[in-house]
Amino acid sequence: MTALDSIARVRILTEVLDGWANGIREHQPERVASYFTENALFQGVAPTHSIGRLGVITYYDSQPVGLSPAFQILEHRQLSDTTLISYVDVDFTHPDGVVIPVHLTAVLQYVDASWLISHYHVSQVE
Repeated sequence: MTALDSIARVRILTEVLDGWANGIREHQPERVASYFTENALFQGVAPTHSIGRLGVITYYDSQPVGLSPAFQILEHRQLSDTTLISYVDVDFTHPDGVVIPVHLTAVLQYVDASWLISHYHVSQVE
């Protein structure tokens, strides 16, 4: 396995999550979905999961305009040459100021010269 150092892993994760977060802030569900693999497993705070980019688009299209995520990467590991896993705290701030804190587990895969999210699962913090 070609090991990525911690700085490289954080750089990759930050780049992908920045793009994801900016797409949410700008209410561009298709842009958000472009950071996911074609067959991504996606579980937001909704009670059901989805597979693929269409589910990601549908989920984020239903979110309010003005939703703003802020994230902090807490843990990260390299599982293989083409796979990273991360544990992230995310605060989703709604337009009315209500903050929904979640824990996010995201698995990234290196696909066609890009790092993309292949597994996304959030747990709402009570």
